[in-house]
Amino acid sequence: MQPNRRLFLTAAGAFAASAFATSAFADDAIQEILNSRRGSWGNGFDAIASGRPKIATNLPIFSPETVSFVELAIQHYQALVAQGGWPQVPATKKLQLGVVDPDVVTLRKRLMISGDLPENAGISQSFDSYVDAALKRFQLRHGLPADGVTGKYTYAALNVPANARLQQLQINLVRLRSMSGFLGDRYVVVNVPAMQVEAVENGRVVSRHNAIVGRISRQTPLLNSKINEIIVNPYWHVPVSIIKKDIIPIVRKDPKYLTDNNIHILGPDGKEVDPASIDWNTDEATKYRFRQDPGKINAMASVKINFPSPDGVYMHDTPEQSLFSQLMRFDSSGCVRVQNVHDLVLWLLRDNGGWTRQRLDQTIRTGVSTPVELVKPVPVYFTYIDAWSTADGVVQFRDDIYGRDGIGELQVSSAQ
Repeated sequence: MQPNRRLFLTAAGAFAASAFATSAFADDAIQEILNSRRGSWGNGFDAIASGRPKIATNLPIFSPETVSFVELAIQHYQALVAQGGWPQVPATKKLQLGVVDPDVVTLRKRLMISGDLPENAGISQSFDSYVDAALKRFQLRHGLPADGVTGKYTYAALNVPANARLQQLQINLVRLRSMSGFLGDRYVVVNVPAMQVEAVENGRVVSRHNAIVGRISRQTPLLNSKINEIIVNPYWHVPVSIIKKDIIPIVRKDPKYLTDNNIHILGPDGKEVDPASIDWNTDEATKYRFRQDPGKINAMASVKINFPSPDGVYMHDTPEQSLFSQLMRFDSSGCVRVQNVHDLVLWLLRDNGGWTRQRLDQTIRTGVSTPVELVKPVPVYFTYIDAWSTADGVVQFRDDIYGRDGIGELQVSSAQ
């Protein structure tokens, strides 16, 4: 992987997403921007349609409607590519509201071609309220903080060529078609490149959650399974890969690390092993089981969402809530950390009866590990969708973080 691409993809925490705390209301935010600006936006949007775009915040990513919207977007992007695409915007300076600069002319043209800026906004060197609203709309569609400023990541997204975006849409249409059948009356979708979780019921999204997913070196796997258990106050059984890659090097430097983090080493007979008896200059520690007690510093924090998985992954809470405000949330070892996970847990436990917010909070406060088997297991799908549309006229793009689309070189060249 080229250095510039790695910088663009993996700069986890480079800056906080200031537009909104979660991605649950991205479409609402777009609508707010549209409503707050004067003038008519007409039909100058991605996936051209008559009238204003219909914002559907509760439409699941896997639905027949999504497929139709993406098919419309592909037709429009094919026309854009045939006409030469859009210009590259010089990434040499910060452009924002009030700036007057020749580069704003190129930015206006770029935003007009992609449908973010209405043509009647005109061509000038002035970064006015029209351009501000258009750039914020563009940023929201690309999973970026809608600050209306052309920073490094906004420039990189602006300068992905139109033919690369078309390829993304075409590749993802195949994925969407294959998954947009009957997935169940109630199900959960983890969209890895979007770092987002959807809880879906009766064809509509009940809640969306920001997620932290696997880093490039420890990718979150794709899977279809069924959530069958919630564990309140879980023990964390440390995977061998983490023992080897993370814990052994840490203990070599800090022998008190295990004690400070309530991690116990267990032998084959279940008895606790003294860390001092292990040779930490070797991989001897990987022969034992490492278990962290429940509590606030537990790696899974308050809850764990279990389901059968050949890779041993699961969904869970985290004590590091600040990570959810980061732009690039590819920071786990493969499991999925869920923001506002208690809302998701209570939805999953609905058919168990009696699980209110108060009961969940009280159970957490006991500190006792409490497994709860779901009366009705809920399907869960870990998927990879980095281009989609759940509203006519609003096409969403995310970066191909794991390089599954095979178009990385086009994106690298645009970010250089």
